[in-house]
Amino acid sequence: MSRTPAALVVTIAALAALTAPGQAQQRPQLDSLKTVAESSDYRSTSTYAEVLGFMNIVADASPLIHLTSYGTTYEGRMMPLAVVGTGLADGSAAAVKASGKLRVHIQGNIHAGEVEGKEATLVLLREFARGQHADWLDSMVFLITPIFNADGNERFALNNRPRQNGPINGMGTRANGQGLNINRDFMKLDTPEARAFAKLWTEYDPYVGMDLHTSDGSAHAYHLTYSPPLNPNTSGAIMQIMKDEWFPYVTKAIRDKHGWETFYYGNAGGGPGVGRGGRGGGRGGRGAGRGGATGSAVTPPPAPPAPTGPPAPRTWGTFEHVPRFHNNYVGLRNRFALLSEAYAYATFEDRIKATNYFIEEAMNFAHQNVAKIKQAVADADQETITGQTQATRAQKSSGGLIEILMGEVENETNPLNGAVMNRRTDALTREQMTDGLWFEPTSTEVAPATYYLPASAVKTRDLLLLHGVEIHQTTEPITDVEQFAITANTTRSLGTNIDFLGHAMRTLDGAWAPAPDATVPAGSWVVRMDQALARLAFYLLEPTSDDGAVTWNYLDNVLATEGVTTYPILRKR
Repeated sequence: MSRTPAALVVTIAALAALTAPGQAQQRPQLDSLKTVAESSDYRSTSTYAEVLGFMNIVADASPLIHLTSYGTTYEGRMMPLAVVGTGLADGSAAAVKASGKLRVHIQGNIHAGEVEGKEATLVLLREFARGQHADWLDSMVFLITPIFNADGNERFALNNRPRQNGPINGMGTRANGQGLNINRDFMKLDTPEARAFAKLWTEYDPYVGMDLHTSDGSAHAYHLTYSPPLNPNTSGAIMQIMKDEWFPYVTKAIRDKHGWETFYYGNAGGGPGVGRGGRGGGRGGRGAGRGGATGSAVTPPPAPPAPTGPPAPRTWGTFEHVPRFHNNYVGLRNRFALLSEAYAYATFEDRIKATNYFIEEAMNFAHQNVAKIKQAVADADQETITGQTQATRAQKSSGGLIEILMGEVENETNPLNGAVMNRRTDALTREQMTDGLWFEPTSTEVAPATYYLPASAVKTRDLLLLHGVEIHQTTEPITDVEQFAITANTTRSLGTNIDFLGHAMRTLDGAWAPAPDATVPAGSWVVRMDQALARLAFYLLEPTSDDGAVTWNYLDNVLATEGVTTYPILRKR
């Protein structure tokens, strides 16, 4: 499809001016530099080439910004990384760590139809190049990846995000070039993009990870919603800071400065107008009609009794707890994760603003609390989970009532294709809903001291190494271990959508028990649970985990064998 010509012309002209000799021209050109979104009056979002052009402009203009790459996409595109900090020799992990500052990773465009994070991070890079946020740079170094899903970004179409309010000239796709959802890939690492992410996090080891999205769904009154890690195994100290301090700070600051409301991500479900009574009555009516068609006399069933008292409240429910999602994965790495979801029915311009407001206030808090954040991470890394009960599966818990701000949308028409878009209004209704924001375990296991992988479990070993988990080989046999006896071994049908493509997800049930006759042979792979990534390693290796090596078929060379009765990985308490 055609793009707005002015957007590309502005970027190319600015790039040419900045690469010409003479530093005197740089600042005036930088002051007039606009993103594609801004220069198109928010009708368009940037292509991959335009993102790279913009990043080169700001890097050429500022010694604070170092450009490098942290991987290659499925279709072979370089994945750009901007490292922003004072006093850095270069953008390497060694230089960043040597600074001693708080390391913050901000990424956009993991879903390339949700483009606000991409545009917002470009605005942020321009602000750094102009000398803004000097206070942040006293205490922090930033790792910024504006266009995570570069392949999906190039698949522009007008209908990739139905009912989203622009950009009207189109946007990219949710899936990457491989046809997979990267934000369901952080455990199995099927995509080169997720593998590049794991490498970046292993090498640079950020304290904080921000993942910038856009969300449709319920018609609420928030300009942006957010989420911390949701897995029950996340460090309690990290969760306490996020829930009791960080997010309340951000919510209040955005409200006070801009008059916009933000809250925890969720959707409204259940409650008035939805229930078994109404559906049951409908089924009864259809049954009576079918009976009458046979010529038999049928007495309709009595109507259900009228409800007494007020209707049950609806639930404000979040998404899943599994670490295949970015924020949950980062939490299991003992790091702070901030997910943002700009509201899809706000205007494109307002969504970018809301995302930048969120980044700004989140980083203001981080700058003011560097020592506290570092200490919480260090404590989580040092904390042993051996002997502690950990969740392997979970479900949403039902909490008390919370006030939710619900809103309304009105229809607009995309002038390019006539499609209906929704646009938020300023309507606001306060509704008490059941708190469905958190999770409780449905299956648990006591974490051991050590897991032992057979030497043949090469795929699982390589998966652990990609995540940065520390492993080594034993040089002598080990006895007095436990073995997991399998009582149920089931798979789902082969996944065909972008979340589960190519995987017949496996589930095991059973129990660990002492195995006096079992021996770990020399050459087996040892995973100790006194390491920083123990929470992540536990979730990958426990046989009943709902998002581990078993789930994603990494051990199917054994578990898919008919009649198998034991899990191939042993452990010691």
